[in-house]
Amino acid sequence: MPAIRALLGDVGGVLLSNAWDHEERNFAIQHFHLDKDAFESRHQEIAKPFEGGNRSFSREKFKRFMFSLSKPKPVALEFARSLATKYLMGTINNESRELNAYRIAEFKLSKTFDLFVSSCFVGIRKPDEQIYRLALDLVQRAPDECCFLDDRDVNIQAAAKVGFDTVLVKDAPQLQQELQRLGVRP
Repeated sequence: MPAIRALLGDVGGVLLSNAWDHEERNFAIQHFHLDKDAFESRHQEIAKPFEGGNRSFSREKFKRFMFSLSKPKPVALEFARSLATKYLMGTINNESRELNAYRIAEFKLSKTFDLFVSSCFVGIRKPDEQIYRLALDLVQRAPDECCFLDDRDVNIQAAAKVGFDTVLVKDAPQLQQELQRLGVRP
């Protein structure tokens, strides 16, 4: 079994809070007194921009609120930073361009990660196997030299089909233990 030379993982749910998952959207629905069914229906139309309209808040205020829900997972972030000197580090994540840019800058992720394979940049979303294949092309590593980390089983399964070693992340101690099992150490 080849040694792991590259670590690629999700940001939301692994290193940071999700910030635009169903729980966070529910906070926004409550905070801004939105119609849940209408909001979720619009959300499902991911390719369309967030609509303006008769609201008591601006688009900018809504963005600031959603950005404020991004919280670090300090133990996981510190562990990722400790690995960055030894491994090629990258992300494979689904996020909007604005949220992705905010999180990269706010949490200084570019100091830890060499590569960002974000759906907003590449036009492919997890769990589409093509996003994992693209990441392999970009890092120039064989699948069995890469480990993919995510908090969602559907994404883990897709990466495993492409040949990645995988870790379904529950929390930082479990992540560290699973990576050690694969020979990954700071």
